[in-house]
Amino acid sequence: MSPRYEGRFAGRRAVITGGASGLGKAVAARIVAEGGKVVLWDLDQAQLDLAAAEVGAERGVALDVSDPLQVAAAAAAANAVLGGVDILVASAGITGATTPVHQFPIDSWKRVIDINLNGVFYCCREIVPFMLEGGYGRIVNVASVAGKEGNPNASAYSASKAGVIGFTKSLGKELAGKGVMANCLTPAAFESPIFDQMPQSQIDYLLSKIPMGRFGLIEENATMVCFMASEECSFTTAATFDTSGGRTTF
Repeated sequence: MSPRYEGRFAGRRAVITGGASGLGKAVAARIVAEGGKVVLWDLDQAQLDLAAAEVGAERGVALDVSDPLQVAAAAAAANAVLGGVDILVASAGITGATTPVHQFPIDSWKRVIDINLNGVFYCCREIVPFMLEGGYGRIVNVASVAGKEGNPNASAYSASKAGVIGFTKSLGKELAGKGVMANCLTPAAFESPIFDQMPQSQIDYLLSKIPMGRFGLIEENATMVCFMASEECSFTTAATFDTSGGRTTF
């Protein structure tokens, strides 16, 4: 950790979805190292327990973000444990099937939309009131360049991430002037456990689209997320931040 970031999140309290691995876990580690407190949300309690111990989180809570009742209960519990919530990082997501639209399984479509888009809505819906009560908040929703450009054979994923971008723009405008910023990350593919959900052909295609000729790193994305989650992000809301190696320039 660079000395200039020491104490950047002192006194701040964060909820991170998808926090048991990958980007969510990396962001949690940075926030804790820089003075904040974190509650992790993910599906697997055993994996959450390991991640929480590793990064120094207050606790890990197993839940399905596509279930609004589970999200509501977990949000209330996090607010009680942390004494408030200042930061939400919504990074939970799945890829779904890799297949053309006319062959796409309906169950897979619904599951991707439920987790990637509806889950972001449920989390923001439940946590925003705590931020408004405190007069401060930073929301970072993890989208994708697929939401801007679309990836072939990934229609559900692309549509869900486009929805996250549009949702975040709307939310950011609603909250402007209330001390709460809402922005989203739009990364190109980066090496993370989500690759386990893709065939090698899709991974190769994603790499071919990145002008820098390499995948992003989790830490590169965590660095951008932590800026958006910090007080330094004070005059930008309803925006997208690319970490795409030159793939998207808008």
